Amino acid sequence: MNNLFGFFDDEQSPKTENESSLSTQNTQENGSLELHKEELDITKNSVDVGEVVLSKDVVEEQKSVDVPVMHEEVVIKRTPLNNERSDAPIGSEDTIHIPVSQEQVQVNKYTVTTEEVSASIHQVEETQHVEETLKHEEAHVDTTGSVNVISDDPEFSDINNR
Repeated sequence: MNNLFGFFDDEQSPKTENESSLSTQNTQENGSLELHKEELDITKNSVDVGEVVLSKDVVEEQKSVDVPVMHEEVVIKRTPLNNERSDAPIGSEDTIHIPVSQEQVQVNKYTVTTEEVSASIHQVEETQHVEETLKHEEAHVDTTGSVNVISDDPEFSDINNR
């Protein structure tokens, strides 16, 4: 029997070490060969690449403010009276109290909210180009002698007729 699709050896042809393992299949008259190919299995994994930390620091600054304040002053005025006669005894204890006031600055501090700082994450989709070499198997028909091969695939041909 001649070699059909490279599966069956002629029993008179010498066998190599690889061919001897096929000799147990030589008793069949039909055979098939499974072809395989590689395909890409692409997965995506989420990995941590860093972090953003929002914090705040206390910064002190000196503030100078001019505040107008009022105060009272006592004005002493002497007026001569032409030595007029008086019934008041000398040494009488007449005392006049005049209150004097002034404004004092009192500083109080209070807290106000000036702004809000926020951080959020938004997702951005982009495309990454990936290249990989894939393997696939192709069937070859090798004939010896005058074997006529008929195939329904027009691209399938005898490798000896190329």
